[in-house]
Formats: sequence, structure tokens, C-alpha cells
Amino acid sequence: MSEVLDVLKHDRANAGLKYVYPVVSRRAGGVSVGINLNTNDACNWRCIYCQVPELQRGSAPPVDLALLESELRGFLREESLRAFLQARVPEPLRRLNDIAFSGNGEATTSPEFPEAVEIVIRVLRELGVDPAVKLVLITNGSLARRPWAQRGFELMGRANGEIWFKVDSARAQGMRERNGTSMTADELRENLRSTATRCPTWLQTCVFALDGAPPSDEERRAYLELLDWAKREAIPLRGVFLYGPVRPSLREEASRISLLPREWVEGFAAEMRARGLEVRVTE
Repeated sequence: MSEVLDVLKHDRANAGLKYVYPVVSRRAGGVSVGINLNTNDACNWRCIYCQVPELQRGSAPPVDLALLESELRGFLREESLRAFLQARVPEPLRRLNDIAFSGNGEATTSPEFPEAVEIVIRVLRELGVDPAVKLVLITNGSLARRPWAQRGFELMGRANGEIWFKVDSARAQGMRERNGTSMTADELRENLRSTATRCPTWLQTCVFALDGAPPSDEERRAYLELLDWAKREAIPLRGVFLYGPVRPSLREEASRISLLPREWVEGFAAEMRARGLEVRVTE
């Protein structure tokens, strides 16, 4: 019998498909159907809490767009989806919440990203999927000023999609330490501007203790200053998803990472809310 899914099981091969994989999402409170363009387990960042096995640096390989469409169409057909939910998903979570470009790396490293977005939009429309089912991109935003990424963002914006933009630190040192990237704070801001002005955007922020210590006051201030900048610049942020690394890291730094006390997380969330933003805290 096939294994029942839960929030800790995000195996990309759990449906036996190359590009399409369903997961139970704790933030979504239901089933998220993932689109994995990075089938070579390659990403341009190296986050120390990443759960991708054998992650390597690099970009997405060429995408078989016809296969992607066939897999998504087949999985989302009413009878196929119903059978999957009944067999593999706990009863309280048997609802389709979103279609999410996520997977084993940064989806926008693929120049075919906008074509993949077009496929998802077309399949959802032709199958008559409930318009409440969101199209989501989970991204580190590093390529947000590339033409193909911007085309994809614009397509998603016109299709009532959402972008979840990773910001674990607003400081160059913090991004280097947590995400393995040389991005600067100024580049982060311009990438965020390029994204949020094209498609509704949430910040997605993973907070954790490193070597037993919470993020420094300097880290905290820099993040809040980013929010203040976005407000001054009229960058239309939807809000913040604030969460901790519940699933274990597969990087060598795993032993250095631990969950923060709930009071710390809620205190940080309160500072964000004081700036007029919606903040959703997930255990």
C-alpha cells in the first residue's frame, strides 16, 4: 500500500512522476502539488537548512515541457486527484490548495520557467480547477531581474498567482552564512522590487538558532529596515510567512541548527505586524 503523506514527508518521487509531486503543506493546510524543474538536484544557493539530498550547485536542466504538461494534466484530472487524496492524504487535509513551483532547486534558473508557467495556467483552466487553487512560486529571488523570470512573474500576476520570496536575512553576511550566496543587501532590495511589482508577493522567512544563539539584534534590525524600505518605496508586499526548520537539514551544518523559542518568534512577528503587515507564523 502507498505511504500516507504528512507534513514531514516531501519526497519528490512520491507520485512516481518526473516533474509533478504532491505534498501535505503545513503552511497551506492541505495538499500542494509541486512542480520540480530542478530534477538534477541543482540550486544556485546553498541554504544550510536545505532538505534536498545530494544538493549540488548549478541550474535547472532542459525541461521536457510536453512531459510536464502530460504529468500535471493526468494528476489533476478529477478522478485521479480524488483517488490520490483518499489513498494518500489524512482526511482533514484532503483539499487541493495550490500548484507550487518549488522542488529541488531554484526554478527561475530555468530559462523555460515562463513556458512552464503557461502550461500550468492552461491546464488549470482547461480542467476547470477551482479558481481558489493558487499558482505559487517559491523562490530565492536571485534572478528576479532576468527577462525570463520577469515574464514568468507577469504571467503569474495576471493569473492571480503568488510569489513566496525567500528572505532569511537582509544583510550580506547573514545571507552568506545562511544561504550560501554573495548577494548584497542592495541587490536583495532590487530583486524584491522586480518581483513584487509584477506579482503579489509574500516574504518567506526561516528563523532558527545557530550554534544555540538566535539571530542577532543587528540581523533583526536589518530585516525590519527592509520592511520599512519596502513601505517607503511602495513595494506591494502581501505579508510574511515566518517559520522554523521543522524537517531536518541534510547539510553538514545540521547539528548547528535548532528551533527558536516560540516567544522569540512571536516577538519578531509582532515587530513586523507593527509595520502594518500580515504575518503568519507556522510551527
